[in-house]
Amino acid sequence: MLAIATPQIAQAEALLVVEADSGKVLQADNATMPWYPASLSKLMTAYVTLKAVKDGRVSLDTLLTVSPTASSQSPSKMGLRPGTQVTVDNALKMMLVKSANDMAVVLAEGIGGSIDGFAGEMNQTAQKLGMTQTSYVNPNGLPADGQITSARDMAILARAIIRDLPEYEYFVHIPSIRFGRRVTQNFNKLIGRYPGADGFKTGFICASGYNLVASATRDGRRLIAVVLGASSGRMRAIRAAQLLDRGFANNGLAWLRPSLGTVNNLVPIDTTPPNLREEMCGAKHKRPASDEDGEDTVASAGASTNGDSGVSFFASGLQAAMPTKPADLLAQPAAASEPVVVYTGPTKTGAALIAAVEADTEKLQPAKRAKGKHTRVAGKKSDAADDAKGDAKNASKSDSSKSDNKPAAKPVRHANAKPDAAAAKPAADKPAAAKPAGKPAAAAKPAAKPKAEKPKAEKPKADAKPAG
Repeated sequence: MLAIATPQIAQAEALLVVEADSGKVLQADNATMPWYPASLSKLMTAYVTLKAVKDGRVSLDTLLTVSPTASSQSPSKMGLRPGTQVTVDNALKMMLVKSANDMAVVLAEGIGGSIDGFAGEMNQTAQKLGMTQTSYVNPNGLPADGQITSARDMAILARAIIRDLPEYEYFVHIPSIRFGRRVTQNFNKLIGRYPGADGFKTGFICASGYNLVASATRDGRRLIAVVLGASSGRMRAIRAAQLLDRGFANNGLAWLRPSLGTVNNLVPIDTTPPNLREEMCGAKHKRPASDEDGEDTVASAGASTNGDSGVSFFASGLQAAMPTKPADLLAQPAAASEPVVVYTGPTKTGAALIAAVEADTEKLQPAKRAKGKHTRVAGKKSDAADDAKGDAKNASKSDSSKSDNKPAAKPVRHANAKPDAAAAKPAADKPAAAKPAGKPAAAAKPAAKPKAEKPKAEKPKADAKPAG
């Protein structure tokens, strides 16, 4: 049995599934291997923030201000301008659903005074919880050498959120949010698709691969699955669904399986985290450095859903009992749900909330117009384009395609599309054509142009003279 339980990893991955209540380990593959957490770091940011709310240091209605540092974070982000205010409640929802890096910094500066101060609180909390393999440098998980965790520590943190913050746990399984007219689905593809899915968070940077902490509840039993280093956003969801399926299906046969102890007792591996940058973002892959790449798929994903790793000796006898394969299940659209409205400014309800949503919609509107309008619109509305970076990129592509079409256009259309540019070209030609000896001629040309421009005014005079 022990030989059968030996992990067989086809690629660099860390996999772990535990019972939420007891912490009992049901499967562990590379679970104590150090790993870059990426946006899984935001789970600790949420935990520290919500503990501050629970302890009365702040409230969910507390207003926080977007700083230039927060605004300058790399995507994924909301793109709010410096000086914009947002409540703790809305910042948490934006951070956990959209994985907004700027909102993580807003919370860090608002709770801890600075990124460094908040990182200190994160590290103190990790030590208290027994996360001995974890260290934090920033609140959002953007690449940093000192930002390290493990599957073991992520499962410990997920258990702490369930145990210590039950009244705020809804933050980790919001299906989608709506900001203005923009709707963002949760990057955790299990939400709304996998039966009983109720948490937690995704993450991706090139060095870590695609990460996911997921949970699901069936018949009153809750399991936590951790996947680190998956090859795509789709694959991390499939891996997590596999772990959860086996965990739920094997419950009645647990006595046949060798005990793996509890998650806190897993022995850490003393090594450096694997760097998957070349594998994930090398020349063969074109990926954005953002967890928004949730639709990325691997052709073999559906074919590798059985028995790929860990304690899988029950899988062959239980696959037939599964109603749907994970790959097929996750290919279905998410269950219909009403997006949770998020907005800027103080907490609002009723008519004030409707007005706030309309105001945020107006802020986003110029960037959307820029897609089909003139180049100058996108340029002048740079603040709105910054608020929706993806839309601005599309706008710039649209503008470049327009400029490519202009040489084929007729002069009249060219003048209508670019009056400033059309005026600038003659101005540029005149100095080039004017030579030192030709200055009088240059003066004569303007004199000749008025005559050509006023033929009607001069002709009557010419006609009047012969008549006299």
